[in-house]
Amino acid sequence: MRMFDIIAKKRDGGVLSREELEFAVMGFVNGQVPDYQMSALLMAIYLRGMTEKETAQLTDVMAHSGDMVDLSAISGIKADKHSTGGVGDKTTLVIAPIVAACGVKIAKMSGRGLGHTGGTVDKMEAVPGTQTAVDRERFFAQVNEIGISVIGQSGNLAPADKKMYALRDVTATIGCVPLIASSIMSKKLAAGSDCILLDVKTGNGAFMKTLDDSIELAKAMVSIGQHNGRKVAALITDMDTPLGHNIGNSLEVIESVEVLKGHGPADLTEVCYQLAANMLYLAGKGSLEECRRMAEEAVASGAAYEKLKQMFAAQGGDVSVLDDPDKFQKAKFSRPLLAAESGYLVRMNTEMVGNASVCLGAGRITKEDTIDFAAGIVLHKKTGDKVEAGECLATLYADHEEKFAAAEEMFRAALTFGPAPEPVPALVMARVTEEGVERF
Repeated sequence: MRMFDIIAKKRDGGVLSREELEFAVMGFVNGQVPDYQMSALLMAIYLRGMTEKETAQLTDVMAHSGDMVDLSAISGIKADKHSTGGVGDKTTLVIAPIVAACGVKIAKMSGRGLGHTGGTVDKMEAVPGTQTAVDRERFFAQVNEIGISVIGQSGNLAPADKKMYALRDVTATIGCVPLIASSIMSKKLAAGSDCILLDVKTGNGAFMKTLDDSIELAKAMVSIGQHNGRKVAALITDMDTPLGHNIGNSLEVIESVEVLKGHGPADLTEVCYQLAANMLYLAGKGSLEECRRMAEEAVASGAAYEKLKQMFAAQGGDVSVLDDPDKFQKAKFSRPLLAAESGYLVRMNTEMVGNASVCLGAGRITKEDTIDFAAGIVLHKKTGDKVEAGECLATLYADHEEKFAAAEEMFRAALTFGPAPEPVPALVMARVTEEGVERF
C-alpha cells in the first residue's frame, strides 16, 4: 500500500477503506508518512468529503492512535458531554453535578480555554487547591465513591488528532465537517463513556456560525457515535450572546453555584436543564419530561449543589469559597462601562466580548499564558435589553489598570444599538439524534 495511491483515490472522489485510513493515520503518527503527504490527503478530504461510514472509521482509527480509556472499572452507566466552545459557557459545572445527583456516573476529561472560549479545567482551578491532574486509579475510585470527577485530559488520547489538527491549522483545511467531527469525536471515543451529549454552539461567538452548519456538524458526530456503538445526541444552542452574565474563571464558578442554588440567570439555567435532561435520557433514566423533572428536583433539593462540593472536596478544593463567594480572590481593579446612548441592545459580537475578557487576563492567547482567575466581565445588559444613557452595561475586572483600555474598546465595538428591539434567537434551536433532526 502506498500513500500516493490513497491520496489519488480520495482526490478522484473515491471512498477510502479502513485499511487505507489506518495506513495513512498511523503512518503519520509514527513518522512514516510525511507532513506533505498528509496535508495532500487532508486537502483531498476537504474538497471531496467523506461518507458517513468513512468518517466513522477515520474517527475510530484516530481514537485508537493512542490510549483508549477503559471505564469498565466504574460501575453503572457513564455519561459525558462536549461543548464546541463559547463565551460564558460554564454548563459542565452545573450539569455534571445534576446528572451525578440523579445517579448517572460522570467520569469526564475536560480541556483548558484558548482564544475567546473558556475551559472547564481553568474554571475548576479557580477554586483554591483543586487538583485536575489526577491519576487514573484515583479518578476511577472517586467516580465509584461519589459518582463524579472532572479532570484535565491526561495520557496519550488521540495523538493523531493533535498532529492532524496542527496541519489543518496551517493548510486551510479547518472548516471541513468530516474533519471537525472526527477531531471532536476521536477524543470522546477514546475517553470511554457509554453515552455522549454534544452541545453544538451556533452564532457569532461559535465556530459554526449558522444553524444549518451546526446541524450538519451535529448529524456527522451523532452518526460517528452510532457507527461506533455509543449513544450520542446533540443540542444546537445559541452563542450569539454570552451565556449567563459572568465571563471569567472565578466569576463563572460563582454563577454556576448560583444556578445550583436555584437563583442563577434564566438563560443559563434553562440551557443547563435541557442539557442535563438529555444526558439523563441517553443514560436511560426515563422520558425527556421525566428527566427534566429529575434535574429540577436535584437542584431544588440541594442534592446537585452538594454533589458539586463533594467533587471539589475530593479533588482538594477549598469548598468554603463555594458557600461564600466573597472568599474568592478579588481583582485589584474594576471599571464600570456606561452607555453613551439610549436605545435597545440589538446585537452582541460574542467572540469580541470573549476576546475583551482575554485582554483583561481571563484567558490565553497562547497555551503558555498565565490566567488571572479573578479577571473578567460581568454583563448588566444583554441582547434585547432596553438601555438608558448612563446605565451600566458591564463591569470589567483586572489586576492591572492598563488592561482596561483595550478591553473596553473591544467590548464597546462588540455592541450594536438600535431604536427598537429585534428578535432574539432561541436558547436551544434543535435536537439531533439517530432518529433525525427536531427543530424548535
